[in-house]
Amino acid sequence: MNRNKIRVLGVLAATLALVPGYQAMAADLGTGEPAPAVQPIAKKSPWQVRVRALGVITQDSGSVDAVPGSDLSYSDTVVPELDISYYFTENIAAELILGTTFANVNGEGTLSGLGKVGKTWLLPPTLTLQYHFTNFGNFKPYVGAGVNYTIFYNQSADSADDLHIENAFGAAVQAGFDYMLDDHWGVNLDVKKLFLEPDFDVTVAGNKLHGTAELNPWLVGAGLTYRF
Repeated sequence: MNRNKIRVLGVLAATLALVPGYQAMAADLGTGEPAPAVQPIAKKSPWQVRVRALGVITQDSGSVDAVPGSDLSYSDTVVPELDISYYFTENIAAELILGTTFANVNGEGTLSGLGKVGKTWLLPPTLTLQYHFTNFGNFKPYVGAGVNYTIFYNQSADSADDLHIENAFGAAVQAGFDYMLDDHWGVNLDVKKLFLEPDFDVTVAGNKLHGTAELNPWLVGAGLTYRF
């Protein structure tokens, strides 16, 4: 090798030795150890459950056909309630609420002399499709709309001879929020309005009558959220 080539190689080696990036690269290559792996971000489960105390506040209205001035009222209740949600995306979810309650049916207006007409238990499963807002940090409000199907069971008559309220479909709208305390636990406040007006048959003093019970309840719930 001639002297000129030796001088060029010497200058090149000296230049590379002064470059920090080259030194670090040479050190990494010399160890033979792989670079640390990047840990993937854990994906959230699509499932969520809530347990709430639920206040059922009914609209006191209704009528019996062919009885002018007739009216009805219903008792309000507080019951436990479970709901299950499935998130299709972080913004879109479906919610099914499960719970049962009872209502006393009272005569009002020209029916006030009947007092308590009867009592019924209600099972009102409600399915809603929700939109969740995700740009407020731990505060996660949502709105929804859906359908309700109410089943009336264990019906009994008091001042009436017989009472039968028919199962019925109704629309539902809702608004609420979760405030997440961590990745799994949160607190929830939820308000729903059911548009529910079932027909009923009632027998009084041997006379069979027909009417409509305008329940249209508000469902006001507060409780705990758990996201799997």
